Amino acid sequence: MILINKKIYTIVKIISRAFLLLILISPLWICAQDQPLFLAPTGQSIVSTDLHIHTTFSDGSVWPNIRVEEALKEGLDLISITDHLEYQPHRKDLPNPDRNRSYDIAEGAAEKSKLTVIRGAEITRSMPPGHINAVFIKDANKLFFPDDPTAGIIEANRQNGFVFWNHPNWEAQRKDGIAKLDPMHIELIERKLLHGIEVVNFTTLSEEAIEIALENNLTMVGTSDIHKLTAWDFDIPHGGHRPMTFVISKNNSPEEVKNALFEGKTMVWFKELMIGKEEHLFEVVKANLSASHPTYEEDELIAKVVLKNHSANILHLRYTGPFTFHQDGTIFKIDPYSEKNIDIKTLETKTFLELPFELLNGIIGKKKYLNFKIQTQ
Repeated sequence: MILINKKIYTIVKIISRAFLLLILISPLWICAQDQPLFLAPTGQSIVSTDLHIHTTFSDGSVWPNIRVEEALKEGLDLISITDHLEYQPHRKDLPNPDRNRSYDIAEGAAEKSKLTVIRGAEITRSMPPGHINAVFIKDANKLFFPDDPTAGIIEANRQNGFVFWNHPNWEAQRKDGIAKLDPMHIELIERKLLHGIEVVNFTTLSEEAIEIALENNLTMVGTSDIHKLTAWDFDIPHGGHRPMTFVISKNNSPEEVKNALFEGKTMVWFKELMIGKEEHLFEVVKANLSASHPTYEEDELIAKVVLKNHSANILHLRYTGPFTFHQDGTIFKIDPYSEKNIDIKTLETKTFLELPFELLNGIIGKKKYLNFKIQTQ
């Protein structure tokens, strides 16, 4: 009888642990399997990417296939393994003469999945120019010039790669945490050798980098720069997510994603923030927020409208129009994949409404937030 009870206890314990594990699984991971993180603007694709990732082939802690599994669980469409060309701290245990090897392993692991892996590398330099990522390249080995600060960048451009400046606000290279251009960066931009800049890296945001992007027509990029497990660093089991760059492209083919990156058509998702150039952020918001037709009860002049958030991100909104609300203030939030009922005192019956909002977590510049209008259906 005691033996049977022990067996039952063991079975119950295993089931309980499995159930607890299911509870702790991130809602984001579940959503990533069932519905898109963000809907694409009409007639276009929106491709979720992480273009700055490390493995054991430089200073990361995991094998390349783990990066593929993480990306698939987290709803990413495209990643680039960008191991350091010069910085190889594991070389005694893992000699790495071929700088393409981590890409080869990751590409093989993703072969039968929906994830696209593109070839990339990180050119590691002191400031200036700092650390530079090159993605959509053809051969990482040819970018290896340990004694020349710009030769690898020039070679990446010869390979028609997309080149961006990593963590320009990194305190190890900018003690004040403020991104700023050095003469070398200005020259690279003028020669069209530098195409983008990270406005988000790992857990940091740089509003100064956003301004640099806007002033110099650079593409805004946000990346994880992950070295350990994404679940650890971004609290994914409890609802967090890594920084991602969403690319608005004609379709999800690597060639069109690359073209869209060169055109600057991106939105960065960082914590609850959505960051991008005004026109591109507006496109994404327009696709992911809808308003129902206004309805009225009997002789009332209070319009009932349902706002629906179709995305995985919370939307913090401030109504900026002339009307007042009946049951809420004009600042409110709509949770991911959720609806918000608002009652608007319109003073007369309306068959159509144009509602102006400010997206309080939608950044389009230094201390600037997206203002937009949404029309009822």
